[in-house]
Amino acid sequence: MRGLPRGHRLSSGFTLIEVMVALAIVALAVPALLFTMDQQIDGTAYIRDRSLAQVVAGNRLAELRLVLRSGGQSLRGSSTGSEDMAGRSWQWRVQSQATEVPEFSRVEVQIRPGDSQDGPALYTLVAFLAARGDGAAGE
Repeated sequence: MRGLPRGHRLSSGFTLIEVMVALAIVALAVPALLFTMDQQIDGTAYIRDRSLAQVVAGNRLAELRLVLRSGGQSLRGSSTGSEDMAGRSWQWRVQSQATEVPEFSRVEVQIRPGDSQDGPALYTLVAFLAARGDGAAGE
């Protein structure tokens, strides 16, 4: 330690350049983390909405089955409506068409969020129902 007075030690700390490099790294990392977190939140909201739409579609199909079981007429053509679930409004559309198998019909339930009937469905459920409510066709 030549040139330093006795008892004087080298101070250990960060130089201005080191601090600036560290701040630059943090300035690049924070926006990337915020972007990733925003994408994760959007993905979670989509999964929540899709799960709720699945429940609404299942409810529609269960109602159709109950109508058939109670001796009501099976749906032919299409029907639309709305349902409130989890504090939100859901638009549904049920389409039914005959199949090649006698007394069976293909039922498609489409669910859209909000008040719109336009655009792609958030969830689509397809089922095949017997014309009779007991689940057996042609007995």
